[in-house]
Order: sequence, then C-alpha cells, then structure tokens
Amino acid sequence: MDLTSKPQVKKRTIVFFLVPHFTMLPFSAAIETLRIANRMLGYSAYSWRLCSADGEKVYSSSGIGIEVNSSLADERRHLSGENRPNMVLVCSGIYVEEFNNKSVNAWLRETYNRGIAVGSLCTGAHVLAQAGLLNGKRCAIHWENLPGFSEAFPQAEVYADLYEVDGNLYTCAGGTASLDMMLNLIGQDFGDNLVNRVCEQQLTDRVRNPHDRQRLPLRARLGVQNSKVLSIIELMENNLAEPLSLIEIADDAGLSRRQIERLFRQEMGRSPARYYLEIRLDRARHLLVQSSMPVVEVAVACGFVSASHFSKCYREVYNRSPQQERAERKLTLNTARTGVVV
Repeated sequence: MDLTSKPQVKKRTIVFFLVPHFTMLPFSAAIETLRIANRMLGYSAYSWRLCSADGEKVYSSSGIGIEVNSSLADERRHLSGENRPNMVLVCSGIYVEEFNNKSVNAWLRETYNRGIAVGSLCTGAHVLAQAGLLNGKRCAIHWENLPGFSEAFPQAEVYADLYEVDGNLYTCAGGTASLDMMLNLIGQDFGDNLVNRVCEQQLTDRVRNPHDRQRLPLRARLGVQNSKVLSIIELMENNLAEPLSLIEIADDAGLSRRQIERLFRQEMGRSPARYYLEIRLDRARHLLVQSSMPVVEVAVACGFVSASHFSKCYREVYNRSPQQERAERKLTLNTARTGVVV
C-alpha cells in the first residue's frame, strides 16, 4: 500500500511538558516513534515542542539537560491561537511526588476542558491526578509508584498496565511502554500498515497489548517453577492490607499447612509467614519514599496492627526504622534539588 496516497489526517502537534528529574527512556522512545512515522510517511504528520514551567532547561534523572521551546505562559496563550496543540504529554520520573505546581494543574485542566488530549509518560499520571483529571478514570503508572499513587489518589482507577486510553486521557507506565502508546496513536491515525513499518525500523517484533503486564511474570521474576507456590505468592500480593492467615491460604490452595511450609522452605528458602512479611514490608517501603502518609497509616495499609510492631519488623529487615527511611529520602531530595550534600 502506498501510505502517502491515503487521505492525510489533520497534523498532530504534541507538547511534551518536562517535569524535573523526568526519565529519558520513555521521553525519547515517544519522540523517536513519532519521528520514524514521519519518515515512513514522507511528511511531518507529527510535530512537537518541549515545554517547562518557566521556559528554562530541564534536567532529567540521568543529569542530562534538555532545552525547551516554550514556557507555561506561552502554552496558555497557544491554547486559543494557531499554535494550539492536539495533545499534551506530561513527562516525569523520580521524585514526582514533590512536584506540585498549581499553575501547571490549572493549565492541564484548561487544556483538557478545551477538548485537547492530555496524557502522561512514566509517573506523569501523578501530575494529572493532582490536577483532578483522573477521578473515575482508568490510568497507568509505573509499577514502582503504584502503591503510593493508589493511596494518594483513591478516586483514580489505576492499573499495572502498559498504557491506558480513557477517552481523551492517555497514560503509560514509562520505559518502553511509551513506544506502545505512541504506536497506538499512530494506528488510530494511519492504520496497522504504518505501525508495522515503524516497528520494523525500531526492531520491535510486535505491538504489545495495553494490558500486558509491566513486570516479569512471577515465574521469571522469582525463578520459581512450582505452580502452587506461585499461586500462593500471587494470593499474598493481592492481600497486603488485610493479610490472610496460613489456614486461609491453605484452604484456597487446597494444601495443608505442613505442605505449604515445606514447599516454601524448598522453593523460597524461608517460611511462608516470613515471605509474606517481606512483601508487606516492601510495599511499606514504597509508601514511605513515595508518599507523605504518616507512618501509622503506612503500617495499617500494609497489614500491621500497630506502628511499634511495624517499626520493629521494618528495622529487622532493612536495618533502619521507617522514620530513618523517610529522613534519608528527604536528604536525597534535597541533594537532588541543590546538588549539595548537607
């Protein structure tokens, strides 16, 4: 098929809004996918510009500084002019929980209310949620940030998917998932033939389903082959706030307590109770570094009956208290902002 003979859709202009410490991989994957599409088409169907809050250079999490084309004030003017974009994508990464700009929130709401598609790459869903755009909407965010996001924005329907498209809202989990979301967009505009040609250029063997899992399957991630152990671990991971008793787990698995104990000793090198405790503490650690939830609320969210018991268990596993974990996080944030260790 001659792609250029197909009726040309209205050209898309996309604004990439860069949040400090944004992740380079999803940002570059998105832009490169659009660039390749343009090359395959023979004309610039997709154009883009980079924006920051103040119009100044933004540094990524890898320390690379990116010059931008516009400021927030510029983009607000563009909403009613000839440079009005078709889509705005928020690009962020680590420390996104610390970014809270009311002017950005207002701009995103105005953009969305004017019928312009709004989306995010990596942890950018956090910024969209702050702006109130994800209430009752399906969205995706990087798996590492999902626990803190769920606690901070309970009205958002967040999933550990590669990407989600809910009406005029586009969110993806980051990494190479931004490539998949851009391929979806290109497919909407030009069909599968162009998508396949872009994939060939990128050496991508397939277009992933948006609901493909972000993380490796448990079998690959843990190196465990026993299907009973894997099903029990999955059951545990789905019941962290209200932990199940070993009797309940045994009933669900159709095994005796003794059988489960023996299987976990063989496959995981520890008791099922110990493993269950460790994955609850892992979730707690994510909440401590990604949210401002009080320690006692983190404890409750991870199934601990008291803050003192939570602190005792946390110290045994991580050799520091939950309070020390949070203090180290604040020090890291201060160093990242100033470049000076204090």
